[in-house]
Amino acid sequence: MRCLTLHLKRKWFDLIKSGEKKEEYRKQSTYWIKRLTTCDENFLDDLWDSVCVYPNSTEIFNRELQNLFRIKHFDSVRFVLGYPNKCDAERIIEFKNPKIRIGTGRPEWGAVPGVNYFVITWEK
Repeated sequence: MRCLTLHLKRKWFDLIKSGEKKEEYRKQSTYWIKRLTTCDENFLDDLWDSVCVYPNSTEIFNRELQNLFRIKHFDSVRFVLGYPNKCDAERIIEFKNPKIRIGTGRPEWGAVPGVNYFVITWEK
């Protein structure tokens, strides 16, 4: 069983815990591409070269990304407030069947308008 663990600040953790925030965002950086996708590192270097030529073009970035990777499947997503002890259940929330897509997010939930992210959603 694969679980995606994401560490959060209190503001975002509390919004998710209350049920108000329904998606979490991660940048389309090398770190998150490697963590959330099956991407060949040789192609990743080529991708960054093309993104650097057109730094303001998220369309080129996304088109190139979709040709180079597949998003990994996770059985659950675990949100953790900071870095607690394993037995500190009040600081850990887990949801089943997370879905990951590329898209924009809501500014009130921490996304910058017009920027594409890995958008992670979940079932209650």
